[in-house]
Amino acid sequence: GKPLVVHVHSTEFDRTGGNGVNKQVFQIEKKGMEKADKIIAVSNFTKKIIEDKYGINPKKIQVIHNRINADEYEEKDSANEQIFSVKKDGKKIVLFVGRITLQKGPEYFLKVAHRVLEFDKNILFVMAGSGDMEYKMMEEAAVMGISDKVLFTGFLRGTELSNVFKMADLFVMPSVSEPFSITTLESIIHDTPVIISKQSGVSEVLKHALKVDFWDIDEMTNKILSVVHNDSLQKCLSQNGRFEVSKFSWEIAAHECVKIYTSILKN
Repeated sequence: GKPLVVHVHSTEFDRTGGNGVNKQVFQIEKKGMEKADKIIAVSNFTKKIIEDKYGINPKKIQVIHNRINADEYEEKDSANEQIFSVKKDGKKIVLFVGRITLQKGPEYFLKVAHRVLEFDKNILFVMAGSGDMEYKMMEEAAVMGISDKVLFTGFLRGTELSNVFKMADLFVMPSVSEPFSITTLESIIHDTPVIISKQSGVSEVLKHALKVDFWDIDEMTNKILSVVHNDSLQKCLSQNGRFEVSKFSWEIAAHECVKIYTSILKN
């Protein structure tokens, strides 16, 4: 007899890219949303999926975007030796961080890497993360003939992840369906500019980010080359992005959640 609030961070449609949706998982998600008194979605992107795919009344859904606490990210001194040696060689680093799964669009990252390297071979593409497509992506890089230009670091966390963010010249998030993407905010707070998929929640809260459809390899290529070849553009995106994200706080999101809980109890 107690009120139910469902907080949606991801759906089966995000995880599968809309292909091969697990009907059992879908039904569990749908039933939970139908029974909920209120649904909190982490973005308008997710809210739209809940409305269109699950048939939920939009009046029951409220959007509270994810945040980060910028002051929790301290300067790190140590460095990943393998990547640091590359930086000394004068190469630019383009970074992917996330689970190497269909949802995150790793195949599009490799496709754009292949295209960019046709114009500039002095760039290293780093894929930080692990997942069910990791070995497939390694094989794909070899087939493309770019395995010497793509570094797979495996799963990183803490200082190692902070170091990679700091050393990267550009972060690319090509997700097929991304409810939010906190890693994008983490990249910006480490002074690394970002190119992000329009099919993401984080694109709703960032003004100082380059945005592109995940499937548009040509446009993504143009934007990557523009940033790595233009120090002024890179600096502008980095500085303005950091200023923007520095105003974010989990306290804001928490306060909004508490207001929802309170309103339900009053009703």
